[in-house]
Amino acid sequence: MKETIIQNMDNPKALENLYRSNQTLFKQEFNRLYPDLKESPAKEFWQERLNFEKTNHYKGNKTQLIYVVIASIVAGFIAKWPDFLKLDMDNFYIRNWAFILFPFLSGFFLVKKKIDTKHLIILLMILATSVVYINLLPNPFQSDSSLLACIHLPLLLWTAFGSAYLGNALMNKGERISFLRYNGDLVVMSAILLLAGALFSLLTLGLFSLININISEIYFRYMAVWGLCSIPLAGTYLIQYNPELVNKISPLIAQIFTPLVFITLFIYLTAIVVQQKDPYNDREFLVFFNGLLIGVLALIFFSLTEATKSEMSRFTLLMLTGLSALTIIINLIALSAIFFRLFEWGITPNRVAVAGGNLLIFVHLVLVSKQLLQVFREKGTPDMVEQRIAGYLPLYGIWAAFVMFLFPLLFSFK
Repeated sequence: MKETIIQNMDNPKALENLYRSNQTLFKQEFNRLYPDLKESPAKEFWQERLNFEKTNHYKGNKTQLIYVVIASIVAGFIAKWPDFLKLDMDNFYIRNWAFILFPFLSGFFLVKKKIDTKHLIILLMILATSVVYINLLPNPFQSDSSLLACIHLPLLLWTAFGSAYLGNALMNKGERISFLRYNGDLVVMSAILLLAGALFSLLTLGLFSLININISEIYFRYMAVWGLCSIPLAGTYLIQYNPELVNKISPLIAQIFTPLVFITLFIYLTAIVVQQKDPYNDREFLVFFNGLLIGVLALIFFSLTEATKSEMSRFTLLMLTGLSALTIIINLIALSAIFFRLFEWGITPNRVAVAGGNLLIFVHLVLVSKQLLQVFREKGTPDMVEQRIAGYLPLYGIWAAFVMFLFPLLFSFK
C-alpha cells in the first residue's frame, strides 16, 4: 500500500478508493510516509483528515447539571407524595403525573434561555392554574369530563413546555421543528438510560442477594422512583451538551421503523376487513383504533423531522407518503364510527372530545400528506413539509386547554 499511496498523491479518487478499501492500514502507512512526502495540499488534507481529534468532545454546563440534580430530587419527592401523605395513589397520579415531568423539563430550558418576563409569567400562571384546577375537579373515575381533563392535561403542559423550549422564538417554525426533533431524541435517549438503569438494578439486587440481604422493597420503593424521575432530565442534559449521542441513532430508528410500521399497518387494515371488525358498535376496538392513530401520527412526525435533517431518498419519501395515506384511512374510519355513535346514541363528553381530536389530527395529516406528495413529485421541498407540521402545532395546545378547562363546566362535571 505504501507505494500505491506515493504514486497516487495527486489522484484524489484513487486515494479515496484506497482509503475505503482498508482504512486502518491506510492510516498506518500514510503516517509513516508523511515526513518524507513532498509538500502539497493533498498531503496536509489527508494528515488532518486521518489524525483530527476533537477538542471538548463533551462540554457540559455546571449550572444546568446542578439544576438537573436538584430538579430530579424534587420530582422524586412529588412522585412520593401519595406514599408520604397516605393519599389515594390512583387518584393522585391520574391528576398529577404530568407535573412530575413537564414543569422540570421546562425549567431546564428557562435556565438555559433568557426569555422575557411576560412570557415567564404566562407560563407560571398556566402551571399554577392547572395544578389548582385539576385537583379541584371531581373524582376522575366517577366523572368522564374530569377524566378527559386529566387526559388532556399532559398535552397542555407539553405545549407550555414547548413554549419554554422556544423561548423568545415562539413564532419561528424552524425552532418548532427543532423542538419535535428534541422530543424524538429524548424518547430514544430515555429508552437507553432506562435500559442501563434496569441492568444496574439487576446487578445491584443480584450482588446483595449473594450475601443474603434482600433490598428489593427499599430499592424499588425509593431509589427506583428517583431514578425514573431523573431519566428525562438526564436525557435532556446529555442531548443538549453531547448531541452526537443520538444524532445518528434517531435517523436510523426512523429509517427502520417507518417501512416496518407501513407494512404492519397495511396488513392490519386488510385483516380488519377480512375479520369484519366493527368499530361502529365495538367501543373497545374503537378506543384501540384511536390509540393506534395517535401512535402512528407521532411516528410520522418523528420520522419526518429526522428525515428532513438531510436529503430524503425517494424510498423514504414513498414510505412516509404511504404511511400518511394509511393513517388518513384509519382516521376516516375512526371519524365515521365516532359520528355514527354521536348520532345513534347521543352526545357525551367522551364522544365529543374524541371527535374533535380526530378532526384536528385529520386536517393536519391531510395538509402534511399533500405537501409530502408535492415533494415526491419534485414540486416542493422538505422545508415546506416542516412548515406544515410546525404551523399547526399550537392548535393541539388550544384544543387541550378547551377540553381541560371547559368540558367539565359544559357537561356539568358528568
